[in-house]
Amino acid sequence: MKLEKLDYFQPFIVVVAILAFLLMGYIGSFNYRFEDPLDLEVILTIVFACAIFTIGAFIVKYKINVENTKEINFLSEKLLVVLVIVALILQALNLVLIGGIPLFNSVLKSNATTNIWRVAYPLFLIMINVLLAKYYDRKYLILVLLGAVIFGLNGYRTSVLGILGSSFITLYYLEKISRKVGIAFIAIIVVGIMAIGYIASQSIATQHWTLNPVELVFYRAAFTLEVFERILPLSGTTHGHILSMIFSSGSPRTFIGQYVLSDNVCLTSTLFGPICLDFGLIGLTVQMLFMGAFLGMVHKLKKGIGVGIYSIILTHTLIWIETGPTDIMIWFLYLIGFILILINFNYIKLNKD
Repeated sequence: MKLEKLDYFQPFIVVVAILAFLLMGYIGSFNYRFEDPLDLEVILTIVFACAIFTIGAFIVKYKINVENTKEINFLSEKLLVVLVIVALILQALNLVLIGGIPLFNSVLKSNATTNIWRVAYPLFLIMINVLLAKYYDRKYLILVLLGAVIFGLNGYRTSVLGILGSSFITLYYLEKISRKVGIAFIAIIVVGIMAIGYIASQSIATQHWTLNPVELVFYRAAFTLEVFERILPLSGTTHGHILSMIFSSGSPRTFIGQYVLSDNVCLTSTLFGPICLDFGLIGLTVQMLFMGAFLGMVHKLKKGIGVGIYSIILTHTLIWIETGPTDIMIWFLYLIGFILILINFNYIKLNKD
């Protein structure tokens, strides 16, 4: 198969990203303040999860056909532009009400995820990708970069990666990315998330690390996987409590910090940590099978606004590899993908061959 004809962002990219994250974490566990390298059980569990995800994606890829997709016409170009601008204004208002730039102040950052942000970020993310997918114009790339900057001021790398990553994938499927533009876009994404992560870590008053931005990436991967290593002996002991917190006003990541490390800290615990704590290996199997099949189905519906929706869901699934699926806001994006499937249900057929 020629490389130029290869679909680089089909669901299997999740498996590639998981294994790359595992490799970075394994390397990092040898170098930065860790007593021992990653346990073999961690590696085998993650490889098992990748295998289950692959099975789910393969089942959909070879057993499901989509004959057509339904065109959605009620979203006009002007409406989408207005909603994108509204989202930017809301985030600017959020920064004003917080009283500063959370990126440079760890205290402000701890309070930056407000209800305004919870509305502004998904609104911008969805509308900018639908706008690009349905009414592409090069001038809208300015809105993409503006959004990455304004939401990046909140101090969270995931926002920048979510905006730039999903926009990049949308443009990829629209075949609007030349080699030069692609290299430039990837460079902006890499430099942007490394810079924000480094600046945010340095803004913590009690932090005295000497790691450079590249070392910090390997350290974060190693630390997150070490959290997962500590979760494994506790598998199935929270009995769905974390899942219930996702759909309530609780803070799942802080709960994980208290439960696993007995410390009041907000922890990332990988894509596999929360489900393992709640439901053990059975829960992990169900989650990964569902994600593989779901992404496979939305990938088959990537026409029109479906391109933007798939790009958003894929990007945040990739982000979850580190952070874990503990945000109701991102599960809302999965709900949009589910609605897309329902809208096109009559076009989905089982391949009996």
